[in-house]
Amino acid sequence: MEKKVEVFKALADSNRLKILDMLSCGELCVCDLIEGLELTQSTVSHHMKILKQADLVKSNKIGKWTKYSINKDTFEDIENFIKYISTFKDDCICNKVIKKNCD
Repeated sequence: MEKKVEVFKALADSNRLKILDMLSCGELCVCDLIEGLELTQSTVSHHMKILKQADLVKSNKIGKWTKYSINKDTFEDIENFIKYISTFKDDCICNKVIKKNCD
């Protein structure tokens, strides 16, 4: 569950969402992101560090350049989690809590 919290925290920033939107077009380097976002290199690097820690992006070092791309596996995991928590379940955690509090 902690990994999911980290992912949602990383997604809770407009610049990081813009970066992910840009990466949805394909691999980009920080220089491309800087130009597209009009942010400083250090700011973009900070956002990329958070996105990498949350496993939302992958990096591919090519010579002196690092290209970034979306980690589709993490997004599939989050998509499945959202589907899971948004559907009714007979063994839902709230059933256990409600029954315990009503006994």
